Amino acid sequence: MMTRLRYRIVLPLLVLLAFNACKNKEPAPVVEISPADSLFSFMSLKVNSVFRGFHYTNVNKTPVIELLFSEDLDPDSFDSSLSLMDNAGSSAQFTTFIENGRILVVQPTGLKPITHYHLNITTGLRSIKDGRLQSEVGVDLTTAIDSSDKFPRISDSALLTLVQQQTFKYFYDFGHPVSGMARERNVSADVVTTGGSGFGVMALLIGVERKFITRIEALARIHKIVDFLTHKAKRYHGAFPHWMNGVTGETVPFSPFDDGADLVETSYMMEALLAARQYFNGTDTYETTLRNNINNLWRAVEWNWFRQKQNVLYWHWSPDFNFKMNLPIQGWNEAMGVYVLAASAPVDSNRITKSVYDSGWANNGIYKNGRSFYDITLPLGPEYGGPLFFSHFSFHAINPDSLKDAYVNNYYTQNQNQSLINYRYCVANPQNYNGYSYACWGLTASDNSHGYAAHSPTNDQGVISPTAAISSMPYTPWESMNALRFFYYKLGDKIWGQYGFTDAFNLTDIWFANSYLAIDQGAEIVMIENYRTGLIWKLFMSCPEIKTGMKTLGFSSPHLN
Repeated sequence: MMTRLRYRIVLPLLVLLAFNACKNKEPAPVVEISPADSLFSFMSLKVNSVFRGFHYTNVNKTPVIELLFSEDLDPDSFDSSLSLMDNAGSSAQFTTFIENGRILVVQPTGLKPITHYHLNITTGLRSIKDGRLQSEVGVDLTTAIDSSDKFPRISDSALLTLVQQQTFKYFYDFGHPVSGMARERNVSADVVTTGGSGFGVMALLIGVERKFITRIEALARIHKIVDFLTHKAKRYHGAFPHWMNGVTGETVPFSPFDDGADLVETSYMMEALLAARQYFNGTDTYETTLRNNINNLWRAVEWNWFRQKQNVLYWHWSPDFNFKMNLPIQGWNEAMGVYVLAASAPVDSNRITKSVYDSGWANNGIYKNGRSFYDITLPLGPEYGGPLFFSHFSFHAINPDSLKDAYVNNYYTQNQNQSLINYRYCVANPQNYNGYSYACWGLTASDNSHGYAAHSPTNDQGVISPTAAISSMPYTPWESMNALRFFYYKLGDKIWGQYGFTDAFNLTDIWFANSYLAIDQGAEIVMIENYRTGLIWKLFMSCPEIKTGMKTLGFSSPHLN
């Protein structure tokens, strides 16, 4: 700083002396600038022949970094002025040479994959004129993944089964020992989740079909869950809370005012229990009792009561705060199943009419979109479709194939187009996040490095969630299978573990979750199975009351016949 100050003072002094010399007609004294005060500048930068500012992602292990300066460089100053460090503070090896005098070429040798590096050039860099670099230069590099396979190659069919089997363990091996319910996440201790447990019930049915467990083992576990829901779990007008204590059944508040009924979470559990009722259709006492107990829970949900006497259903009710949250269930989101179940309720007083669906869920058609994104038309929902769980959660049970109503000609097209828009957005990668590609895509609600968020094309934080692409398998089988192979073979050493794929990762910030969430694990195993055999779709859509209820709402489909 002192050198710069002296430099700024010397120039005005020269001008003043020259003026006085002209005035007095005397020659001006010669004022020389010390070589130590001579400065030169950084001009431009390229990494692997590309200029992209000072931050580069998806960089190979031996990148070529070219830095252009305003003067020819002195190579003897390189050792003291250049450093290359990773985020842990470890030095990386590199070589240097000069091209055309003014171009410094830095070439790291063997950078680690998926790692941040910072190249720093201090003002100790000198020119051959003994000039000093005017200011420091910093370049940030994020290296690409290691493209080698982390596990031996197997057939796609075997890989799908492996993912289902490993994910199944979350619900069976890690199921709560008292209630049988699914823990909200792998560190939730006694906190169990209603919706995630519903997905777990579906997983148990798949486990029998895939021979992960026996029919009697699944039956015993579902009996335990149903007994817990019947005798211990708190219910509010028949509906369950979002979270419960897996030992006592007491409500665990999800948020300050969300300490009672959660109608959406209840819908996921009821869809699963109805599928289980259809699956365990034997005449023996054990299966008959299960069906009767499920029907008792089904009849107890007072769907219509959650209207507040209006033509819309409300998401929450609290015994302490009543309807204070005041959140109407309106589309397009993950909750269409609530209206399907409410229209199918076996008790007349609990059942809603079509007008509630039209005014409430469809909001008289306001949720229509109709615009194109990446040359794909989106029938419903927000810009770019929103997070992908919109096309998963309700459709674990409801078969969207050829399903239509007054608002959508084919719900399969709606879900497929949302998935393709999400895929094409990630391929386009407008925010230039590290790692996004045709094989690394999928934005949905999941953990991230600072908490939890509903990731989407309009809320893109560089976080890829394996459940997003994998659970879209019925809609985008080619794109989803590419992603599944990538997650397993290329990133398996980072994200494959005890219960399948961990929840999310960020290749720009270099972050990998160590968490598993019930709702995300459940979506994977269920939607893979719906892609392979349609098992859960067939079971749920076979319910007589569901057929009647959906037709009442104006739905038509070959699967409702």
